[in-house]
Amino acid sequence: MTGVGGDAFIAAVKPLVDAMGGALLPPEEAGPDDVVLAWAGADVVAVRLPQLAESLDHILAALERKQGKPLAELDRKTKQEIVRTLEARGAFSVRHGVETVASALGVSRFTVYNYINYADEQRAKARESGAQPRRRD
Repeated sequence: MTGVGGDAFIAAVKPLVDAMGGALLPPEEAGPDDVVLAWAGADVVAVRLPQLAESLDHILAALERKQGKPLAELDRKTKQEIVRTLEARGAFSVRHGVETVASALGVSRFTVYNYINYADEQRAKARESGAQPRRRD
């Protein structure tokens, strides 16, 4: 997976691929759903992207590491912020996304839907008042 500038290119894209939960592999091992990245006209590395459900698990694990404790142990306000972040990242478009998030947060599906609705209400109020909603991503 190296060549002219290949090592530097791989080092540059690795943090992004890791953050997405993807994997790097030699270009010759790329499958039809993998993305082959080229540098200076030569294929350098292939990226295998995770399935959406795997991405959600990866995002939840990263949020847990960032918080420094299990998500279920967080206070209500922090859980609401996490749901807002996950909604912005498309977590609830994944099949069983609400159930997966509810389980990770230690709340019911109904509570997750309430958090989503609350965030929507806050954004609507901010638009009506002309204020910009605060983002804490």
